[in-house]
Amino acid sequence: MSQPVLSLKNATISQEGKIILSNINLEVNHGEFIYIIGKTGSGKSTFMKALYADLPLAEGEGRIVDFDLATLKEDDIPFLRRKIGFVFQDFKLLPDRTVKDNMLFVLKATGWTDKDEIQNKIDEVLDKVGMKTYADKMPHQLSGGEQQRVAIARALLNNPEFILADEPTGNLDPQTSVEVLEVLRKINETGKTVIMATHDYALLMKFPSKTLKCEDTKIFEVVQKTV
Repeated sequence: MSQPVLSLKNATISQEGKIILSNINLEVNHGEFIYIIGKTGSGKSTFMKALYADLPLAEGEGRIVDFDLATLKEDDIPFLRRKIGFVFQDFKLLPDRTVKDNMLFVLKATGWTDKDEIQNKIDEVLDKVGMKTYADKMPHQLSGGEQQRVAIARALLNNPEFILADEPTGNLDPQTSVEVLEVLRKINETGKTVIMATHDYALLMKFPSKTLKCEDTKIFEVVQKTV
């Protein structure tokens, strides 16, 4: 039996001294696709931040992609983040650079130096999200859905084991939301674990999967019929 890609035991996550989520007990296995739902302010984004080592665990135990979240040192955070791809609601593309140069920025920042390897990797990830022909476009020349596809490609650059997507369809229309979710599902089918926070219950009904809910400082699994 392989180790879970994420394990939390009696974990508490605080922000600015306030407990946001407490007594979290959760295991996520390689290759799972999991939704996280809950009202605004219920802790979805805070949970993501803790997994990405943006917030420390206040209490309890936690492991993600073989890193111990409770004892994680500052120097280890960049190595953890290379194993986790993060997709944001507002894309966070650099507006003054082309799609290709947005990719280049991340690769250089994470230690890539070989020009051929860099070009091949950029072509590969853009191809995966159907954006290879857009490499020379600027972000403002792309639709919201296209920008989010590029953001997903960026999250794949260092071949992460785990994708965290925080409301990735939050700024998109319903049809584009479906297309972006289909991209994430295809990535999941290649064996990558995906956790996606969402408010879009229509997507949950269209693409059912394991669902966790944040409510009253707790996070727990729900049956989709009760969502």
